[in-house]
Amino acid sequence: MSANDNLKDRLAADIKTALLAGEREKADVLRGLKSAILYEEVAQKKRDEGLDDASIEQIIARESKKRDEAAVLYEKGGSQERADKERWEKTVIAVYLPEQLTNEELNAIVAEVLAVEGSDAHVGKVIGAVKVRVGNSADGARVASAVQQAVKGRT
Repeated sequence: MSANDNLKDRLAADIKTALLAGEREKADVLRGLKSAILYEEVAQKKRDEGLDDASIEQIIARESKKRDEAAVLYEKGGSQERADKERWEKTVIAVYLPEQLTNEELNAIVAEVLAVEGSDAHVGKVIGAVKVRVGNSADGARVASAVQQAVKGRT
């Protein structure tokens, strides 16, 4: 197993385990995730060498966010059953993401970045710097919100 196949190998093994356990719906979700990764590899012309785990985590985070957005739309449309299915799929996918930072941890990182960047730093620059530090441990919307709150609190 090469270093950049860790998540992909784990995903393949989990698909096999789910199928053997008769968990067809879970296997289908994982296959969809594997397909999204393959699609991105082809799009980036990296099919042979594959993507690194950080890139794969970004794809997984994007797929997780899609489930959240779909669940909200289904709820607004009055389809709670479909919303629940999307949220369940998100829990299946979340296993492959790094542990998410707590609000306190995220706020501490935002404060550190603001201290380095200075009080007159552009909000977009601060958000970018925080995103680099947290990686996939915090959703971009959470990062933006935390930075905006911290900047608002300084003025």
